[in-house]
Amino acid sequence: MSSEPAILVSDLSVEYPARGVSPSCVALRGVSFQLEAGQSLGVLGETGSGKSTLAAVLAGRGLPLRSGEPGPRISGGDATVLGHSLRHARKRDVAEVTFHVGYLPQEAAASLEPSLSVQDNVTLPIFERDEHYSRRAAGERAALMLDTVHLPLSVLGKYPYQLSAGQRQRVALAKALVLGPQVLIVDEPTAGIDATVRDAVIDLLAQLRTHEGFTAVIVSHDLSVLRRATDVSLVLQNGRPIAYGPIEEVLADPSHPFVRGLADALKPPQRRRERRPQIVAGESVTSEIATI
Repeated sequence: MSSEPAILVSDLSVEYPARGVSPSCVALRGVSFQLEAGQSLGVLGETGSGKSTLAAVLAGRGLPLRSGEPGPRISGGDATVLGHSLRHARKRDVAEVTFHVGYLPQEAAASLEPSLSVQDNVTLPIFERDEHYSRRAAGERAALMLDTVHLPLSVLGKYPYQLSAGQRQRVALAKALVLGPQVLIVDEPTAGIDATVRDAVIDLLAQLRTHEGFTAVIVSHDLSVLRRATDVSLVLQNGRPIAYGPIEEVLADPSHPFVRGLADALKPPQRRRERRPQIVAGESVTSEIATI
């Protein structure tokens, strides 16, 4: 196994250049971390903290390859994924990253092609790479991916509108895994799905974590995801890193107000004492009653 880290982020800053009347916007500032092959990183933070931008950049999605193209631009530092620097990445570098990095964007279920069957949606990345690939082999791969995400094979011939939100989310995850990526980057994988499916998705992410050399970056506001499916967590606020480490250690030392708020939200309700009058032998006596 290579000693090179799977992901190396060094003082990374990312901005969206000005377009028309919209000014430029700095989305990430001074982010640094190292992720070895086989490790999983959780990313959490408030809305607008830069979580989704970080996920998209690490997945090699949306990076402008020519001057003037829209999309997030690395303005400082660098991000190296599987040995490929993304700061001055050429088209070939980005193609290598996108081939080896599976990406599940936010609201991924809505990104499925409505006019394509589940099988065609799942195998789309295969034919984007090689339009002459065997359809039979692709179908077998799609069946394997559905089994991986715990969906019945009967789903293969259905269309996205015929599936529940949770099923569509798992189809999108199967699509992200179909090329057998070395790295998986997922953005809010449990958002908008019911509790039962949510637990199934968390179980799947936790299972993937056990595969040798499998590396993941999981953006989530769901602390149960981070606890069960990640090794370390990065907390972002206003594009800046404010905490880093195993999630329990981060929450145990909440030096930043946002992290303290997360920790407080996890505490069980405090029992308070109320004094209520109680009648004993014709007299009013005050007793303390514990309430939630």
